[in-house]
Amino acid sequence: MRIKQILLLLLFSIVAVTSAAQASPVQEVPAAAEEKQEEQYKPKSVTELVASFWKTTGLSAIVNVDDGEMTAEPHGEGRLMSAFESSVGRLIMLTIVFILFYLAIAKNFEPLLLIPIAFGGLLANIPLANMGGEHGMLGIIYNMGIANEFFPLLIFMGVGAMTDFGPLLANPKTAILGGAAQFGIFGSLIGAVAIGFSLKEASAISIIGGADGPTSIFIANRLAPEMLGAIAVAAYSYMALVPVIQPPIMKALTTKEERQIKMTLQRKVHKREKLIFPIVVIMLTMLLLPESAPLIGAFAFGNFAKESGVVDRLSDTMQNALINIVTIFLGLGVGSKLAADKFLVLETLGIMIIGLLAFSAGTAAGVIMAKIMNKFSKEPINPLIGAAGVSAVPMSARVVNKVGMEAKPGNILLMHAMGPNVAGVIGSAVAAGVLLSIFK
Repeated sequence: MRIKQILLLLLFSIVAVTSAAQASPVQEVPAAAEEKQEEQYKPKSVTELVASFWKTTGLSAIVNVDDGEMTAEPHGEGRLMSAFESSVGRLIMLTIVFILFYLAIAKNFEPLLLIPIAFGGLLANIPLANMGGEHGMLGIIYNMGIANEFFPLLIFMGVGAMTDFGPLLANPKTAILGGAAQFGIFGSLIGAVAIGFSLKEASAISIIGGADGPTSIFIANRLAPEMLGAIAVAAYSYMALVPVIQPPIMKALTTKEERQIKMTLQRKVHKREKLIFPIVVIMLTMLLLPESAPLIGAFAFGNFAKESGVVDRLSDTMQNALINIVTIFLGLGVGSKLAADKFLVLETLGIMIIGLLAFSAGTAAGVIMAKIMNKFSKEPINPLIGAAGVSAVPMSARVVNKVGMEAKPGNILLMHAMGPNVAGVIGSAVAAGVLLSIFK
């Protein structure tokens, strides 16, 4: 027993010596490095306390234009704000924000989009808060879903789950109207190049002509990421302002008699047709235009889940909870670009003007094509439905229905307008794929 204890003691001694030999020597830390300089609180008078508090207020930041305030950037350090941006510019943007609130609440102009965007703009213009910065609330939202194209794909998934392709399948020729409305995209492409934008920048800007926010973000992130904020603001602003922009154009290009045209009832589309259609769209995308696969794939998946009839829980989530949550985040993220230092610059204002002209041109092209089709069609076609060829689903279709009802009460055009409307969604995604393929 004693021998056993001696052997164990000897074994422990060997292990201890070996460990000590292999251990690295401990380096002494200078005493100066260990001591931290602690700032001593310096007592202040009441006057000094008031002065310190005043410097931290937003009012001081607006009044004092030389306070060294920096812009809030979601990807890193900003630059020094100009006197205009930190004072008058903020007041201008706050005025714009309150106008958007008025349009959303009092006029009911697409409040689901305008409320989050406008509130994001309100938060982005709070002085000193750095809400749009890399670690700010709006900056985090922007980086997690807009800068990496994630939110647009989720939006397309939800839109696909809410879309009924029945009107398009019942009257396939209305797809022509969705194609005609894409004229705004390619027309603005030429215009943007003509005024000095590069071909890549012009391609990213041109998608605004289709009034398709998710696609605009998707293609801008690929071709002109430095212009992503301005393009996103322009695209979603025009989507939300469809009820303001489209009716005057529609009325200017049609007569009252044309607006009163009543379209015949559509045939009933079999469920099997609706189920096969998204698969056909995906196969055509795979064979002809893989560049647009992310957008069209998300859209087709949402629609296929809905039409399958066996995953109602998933479909319901995409149609409601998912798209609502993403709309909130997307609106706030886009609204972060309504800060004075980002919106009130020549580049952004130029993009807004080009986008407005492009969207107007797309609306006009759709109406004119519908007028032409009505001349040669056996069945009457109300030219108003051509305006729904832009991709703003279902805003444009609702506007078409409203204008038609104003011209002739009881003339319901909603389902007829949904045909070109969903065709426009696919058309803008295809246009984005074509533009992306140019630079491969």
